[in-house]
Amino acid sequence: MRIGVHAVGRMKAGPERELAARYFDRFAKAGPAIGLEWVGVTEVAESRAQSAILRKQEEGRALAAALQGSALILLDESGKSMGSEAFAARIGDMRDTGARSVVFAIGGADGHDPELRKNAALVLSFGVMTWPHQIVRVMLAEQLYRATTILSGHPYHRA
Repeated sequence: MRIGVHAVGRMKAGPERELAARYFDRFAKAGPAIGLEWVGVTEVAESRAQSAILRKQEEGRALAAALQGSALILLDESGKSMGSEAFAARIGDMRDTGARSVVFAIGGADGHDPELRKNAALVLSFGVMTWPHQIVRVMLAEQLYRATTILSGHPYHRA
């Protein structure tokens, strides 16, 4: 199953970018053995529309155009919170039930378009706090790598 990330906003050079790249690289190397292929991060510019509703709609259209049949997992503070093992199991279930590709979406500062939420396979939260998008990307990268290690029985994750 192919896994990618769609992120609103560009990640500048710095420690967050380096850390996210490190975990995405680990995921890319460990994933193929268990049927998970890393396809990378797609970054789109933040909308410059005048209202939050229009910004979310514009950013949502860019994401919808990029999906091309992929299952969608939205990252949002109001989503479902789950532990690492449950997250890994969800990814494993999607892979095992025939999902060909999954896109994890990190929205813009205003969040996601409500229309996208209706079609998402999962709306996932990394907690009720608001996190900077750069930190969310690092957290997602690490959790994807951790999910791979859980699914493969590697000792990285110690429950």
